[in-house]
Amino acid sequence: TTMNVEHEINLLVEEIRRLGTKNADGQVSVKFGVLFADEKCANLFEALVGTLKAAKRRKIVTYQGELLLQGVHDNVDIMLLQD
Repeated sequence: TTMNVEHEINLLVEEIRRLGTKNADGQVSVKFGVLFADEKCANLFEALVGTLKAAKRRKIVTYQGELLLQGVHDNVDIMLLQD
């Protein structure tokens, strides 16, 4: 459901803030591998990659590439676009 997706995106934003770091521009980013390996995130999101894609479509986060895979894309930065 849409409601569920919105909720998961909000949780995702909170987790990115918790695990991420701010750059000089004040934007928060986190490595995909950090997010994926986090135990709390693992329990929160049944489909982390799906939630990330939905958040990217809504311009809430941005990252390189389309599909993120554990291991392959662990060093990809996921950046929050809005505070």
